This record gives sequence, C-alpha cells and structure tokens, in this order.
Amino acid sequence: MDNKFKLISPFKPAGDQPEAIKELIHGVKNGNGHQVLLGVTGSGKTFVVANLIEKLQKPTLIISPNKILAAQLYAEFKAFFPNNAVEYFVSYYDYYQPEAYIPQSDTYIEKDSSINENIERLRLKATSSVFERKDVIVVASVSCIYSLGSPDEYKEMCVILKKGQDFSREKLINELIAGRYQRGDFDFKRGSFRAKGDTIEIFPAYLETALRVEFFGDQIERISEVNPIDGKVITRKDNAYIFPASHFVISLPKIESALKSIEQEMHQSVAKFKSEGKLIEAQRIEQRVRYDMELMKETGICPGIENYSRQLSVRAAGSRPYTLIDYFRSSSGSTDDFLMIIDESHIGIPQIRGMYEGDKSRKQTLVNFGFRLPSALDNRPLRFNEFEGLCSQSIYVSATPGPYELNKTSGEFVELVIRPTGLVDPEVVIKPIKNQIEDLIMELKNCVAKKTRALITTLTNAYQKIYAPT
Repeated sequence: MDNKFKLISPFKPAGDQPEAIKELIHGVKNGNGHQVLLGVTGSGKTFVVANLIEKLQKPTLIISPNKILAAQLYAEFKAFFPNNAVEYFVSYYDYYQPEAYIPQSDTYIEKDSSINENIERLRLKATSSVFERKDVIVVASVSCIYSLGSPDEYKEMCVILKKGQDFSREKLINELIAGRYQRGDFDFKRGSFRAKGDTIEIFPAYLETALRVEFFGDQIERISEVNPIDGKVITRKDNAYIFPASHFVISLPKIESALKSIEQEMHQSVAKFKSEGKLIEAQRIEQRVRYDMELMKETGICPGIENYSRQLSVRAAGSRPYTLIDYFRSSSGSTDDFLMIIDESHIGIPQIRGMYEGDKSRKQTLVNFGFRLPSALDNRPLRFNEFEGLCSQSIYVSATPGPYELNKTSGEFVELVIRPTGLVDPEVVIKPIKNQIEDLIMELKNCVAKKTRALITTLTNAYQKIYAPT
C-alpha cells in the first residue's frame, strides 16, 4: 500500500518541541546512527516522536521496556495515526514456565504456558503489516529481540490471491495447510479454513474478519471480506494476502533437509555422551529427538519446535537468530530504511543487554543433561553486540538517559525542557528537619489564605503527634 503517515491531533508542536523535531530530522538525514531525546516528564516526547515519524515517512519500530508501557504507547500512537498501521508486538504468554532441569534434585520441569490468543493475533498482524505496507509503526516490548522464524520463509509462504487469477481450489488448500492453517469445516476460528463446493473461506490468524474465495473452475472468480460469524459480505476485494498462521513455518523440502541435519547432530550427541559414560543422557536425547522428528515428518510441527530453529532456518552454528528487526530489514531491503525508537532507554538498554545470559544459563543445563541438542542454544535472544549491529538509525528517548546512550552520542542530546504549556518545573526548596512540623503548618495556612492546594507525601511509619490547628 502507498499510504502516507498522517498525524492527526488538535495540538501543534509548542515549547521546545519544534526545535527538537527539527534537530532530530536533521540528525537522521545527516546519517547520525544514534541520537538521544532527553525530555522532562510532561514535555511531550511521544508527540515529538509522532511528528518525527510523519516528517520522515519511515516504517518505525518502537521498543518499550515492558508490556504496560508498550500498551500505553500503542494507544497513544493509535490515536495519533488512526489511518495508518499501528501494531502491538509483545510476548503472547499470560503464564510461562520455561523448560528447565535442576541437577541437584534431579528435577525436570516441563515447559508450561498459557498463550493469549488475542496477543498472538496482534503479533502476527504486526509482521504481516510490516510486509504489506510502508506506513507501519510497531510498538514492541524487549521480547522482540527473541528468536522468530525466518522472515524470508514467512514471506515466501504468503499466499497471494487475485481476482481472475488461474489458481485451483486444491492448490489453495495445500498452500493453506503448508502455512499452518487447519481445516475446520465445523469449527471456524482464527488460523483455520473451510471448503464447500467451489468456495473456500479462510479466517486469517491475524485478522478479525474472514476471506471468502469463490472459484469458477480453476480460476478465482470473486474475493470477499466477510463477517466470520454470520458470513455477511463486508466488502469485495480485487486481491488478498494470506500470511502464515505461525512465525515458525517452513516448506516441506526444507523440513526434510532439516531432519537430516537434526539426526546427524543427535548421533553426535549420543556418541559424545556414551564416550563420557553418560548412558542415561545418551538414551534420553535419542528418545526425545526421534519422537520430535517423527512428529515433524508427519505434521510439520512438534512441541518445542523452536529449539530446532537453527536447522529449520538453515543457519550456521552459533549464528544469531532471526528477530522482529529482521522483518523490518527484509521488508525494506535496506538496513537504514526504518527507524528504531527505544523508549525509556535507561531501563530498556540494560534489559536488552542482560537477556542473552539469563536464557543461556537455563538451556546449557538442558543440553548438558541430554534434554536438548546443543543447537537449542541458538534459539535465543540477541547478544547485545548483535543488537547493536542491527541499530543503524536509533533514537533513545528518556528523561534520564544512561551512560550507554550518552557515550553513543558523545554526550550530545536533543533536549525538551519547556513544556508545550509553557510551564517549567516548580522551584524546589530543601529546609532543615528542625521545626519541620511547625513550618509545614505555617505553609498550609498560607495555602488556605491563598485558596490554593497542597500535597504532602510522607513515610507510612512517620506518625507524630501534632497539635490541633487553630
């Protein structure tokens, strides 16, 4: 789509905002890979970023430290850009107990999780929007640096339908199944399709509406967007894109090639354990891998398939995984054709820095005791130096930027001090502890006389006997 970013707001940049927007734009156009936007609370940093996006017209990835802040930013940018694609990409687990092994007590903890289907839909919607259009903003948590399936494979598995196209009913069914869609003639839900006569209805995993494809022989006669509940037509379409129902998709020939690689690694692990006299570990890894291979061979998927992502995506041992950032790079075809914003960078950067080691520690134990192949270590978050290598145009947003961000910009930053309202921070006066209660009461009396308000904060255990006011 050729839509342009269009910021809709009743407000115009004010205070320090116009100059900040101008400086940031100048920095991006001059090729500055790193910039810091330092702004006090209430200075409108989000509004500045929104104006920057509109001026630059670049796809944008905004990384937030956690789901709560990401949700807040998502709502704000949705309001600023109602006619553009603003997407939400955070961890889809409501509950997550990772697979683990505790050697001291010989306790194996199986992976257990509860997936939020709505958030999973939003994640798939985000990646599909990145490929479909240029006017896209994805607000993500730091989990976006965790392993995803190959963006090229994801894009190749997309089914493109056009009205009047020669495309048989059987071919569409086969391609939907390859894209992890399930046939459900009676249970029509997201990620499924149903076929009746010359009509196939598909409920894309990332949409809230369904698609109806009607054939005339081996030609697509009509494409309609329909309500999945009552089947009523919402609109007619000349073409449609159907992206896979999972980020971990792979074609059948690549699965067969990956299975050979997995089997070879399994034999190497079994031989290693036997040479070390670890017969239990050798039996354990062989039994598990053979079971997973049988499932992948028959169904194309198995529990914990992400642990085989290195073989499935044909990556070299030790190479970094694909992440959401790669979807932006693959879509643009360039390393600098999208903008990365790191919100609350003084929190986000340390989080990104620490994710790899925490994940590695748990998985290394699973590998050492025969629960996983060594290649499972390559299903991981990015190392920090790998993340840095993907940040070609980054803007760090914070009221208190850390040493990393300031070092990247040689201590220079774009500053927001004067708020759009023109108000500055109130004067702060530090008074001695002696006679503080009497002083407080006097200040409160002054407030009463001026008919203004006062806010007092105190420790919960700071109870003192105070005489009644006169």
